Amino acid sequence: MRLSRYFLPILKDAPRDAEIVSHRLMLRAGMMRQEAAGIYAWLPLGFRVLKKIEQIVREEQNRAGAIELLMPTLQLADLWRESGRYDAYGPEMLRIADRHKRELLYGPTNEEMITEIFRAYVKSYRSLPLNLYHIQWKFRDEQRPRFGVMRGREFLMKDAYSFDVDEAAARLSYNRMFVAYLRTFARMGLKAIPMRAETGPIGGDLSHEFIVLAETGESGVFCNRDVLDLPVPGADVDYNGDLTPIIKQWTDLYAATEDVHDAARYEREVPEDKRVQTRGIEVGQIFYFGTKYSDSMKALVSGPDGAEKPIHGGSYGVGVSRLVGAIIEACHDENGIKWPEEVAPFRVAVLNLKQDDATTGEACEKVYNALSAKGVDVLYDDTDQRPGGKFATADLIGIPWQILIGPRGLAEGKVEIKRRSDGSREFMSLDETINRFTA
Repeated sequence: MRLSRYFLPILKDAPRDAEIVSHRLMLRAGMMRQEAAGIYAWLPLGFRVLKKIEQIVREEQNRAGAIELLMPTLQLADLWRESGRYDAYGPEMLRIADRHKRELLYGPTNEEMITEIFRAYVKSYRSLPLNLYHIQWKFRDEQRPRFGVMRGREFLMKDAYSFDVDEAAARLSYNRMFVAYLRTFARMGLKAIPMRAETGPIGGDLSHEFIVLAETGESGVFCNRDVLDLPVPGADVDYNGDLTPIIKQWTDLYAATEDVHDAARYEREVPEDKRVQTRGIEVGQIFYFGTKYSDSMKALVSGPDGAEKPIHGGSYGVGVSRLVGAIIEACHDENGIKWPEEVAPFRVAVLNLKQDDATTGEACEKVYNALSAKGVDVLYDDTDQRPGGKFATADLIGIPWQILIGPRGLAEGKVEIKRRSDGSREFMSLDETINRFTA
């Protein structure tokens, strides 16, 4: 992509009401624009990051055996009355009526709808286990939306729902999602710690929040420092095998949100020099809620003996749009964003340091065209900005690799490559530079 043809509305200064780093940088980097309180338009740069995150989530859900579908954003109020949550959910639910006076709501979550879909088609235990997920926009009418995408009213979410014949099988499904979440966040360059958490309006008695440690987080958290060094399962993990050792390794060490924090246990189990008390950003949460929805909505399957019984369910959410902000909170410096490569909007930025020099322009075109032909995501800064402005833009938007091409280096047969994450630099020939990057 040539920057001269791209839509990238960089701001010199962030609005005063942008309170945290991710909100300020997303606005300054031209990633989004506020359209109403807690509601944002995703501009091209931000949308590219959003789609990269969404694809990682999708790949790991598929790897774990979940099956994708798509449910609508609007739901019938009667479904929620069946479960008993319509009145209990509170003012965060946006309730509307169509021209025929049918009561609808803009879905904040989809337990009721997926249960209604399940009960319409699945009648026997032989069809279980089953895990269905979608990636869809949600709406919660926050009383005080703030912090940009971290606490907005409209947000993109992956929610999965498991169906099993009994509690033992449901816990196996829970474990698969637990491991899939560890892998998902690690692929994005995040260390997300699973912590015991309250179940809230979803229900049930087993839940873990996946928390990225950050002082700007809304959740108070307590954990054993050793949990920060635990290994994440590799791509070869067997989701049909025994995942208990992995789960045990991650849950034996103390880690809890402030809502369920047990101070006495914390002091008893965690040595003083390993106690971590800080704040964190929730990027995902998993729940086992048993027969809460199948009891009220009559989602029954016949067992081996022919008798009907309610299924055991779980739900598993990932805040896809929230992750954009969470990654920035974890990966930035005073100059801007430092995207991990897997979620970066572009992997490489080619900077022409003397736009009116024919030799420099020819070299830039060669690198840009060669990398593009190999499938590398490249942003070519071919604008008339001075070099200092191009450096500032590349650092602000956080492209992992910058290829700096100017007449002085070309006179020596070299171009400069800068790594955004640590500022390290190296010099290579044009051909070496092209060979350095693969899709």
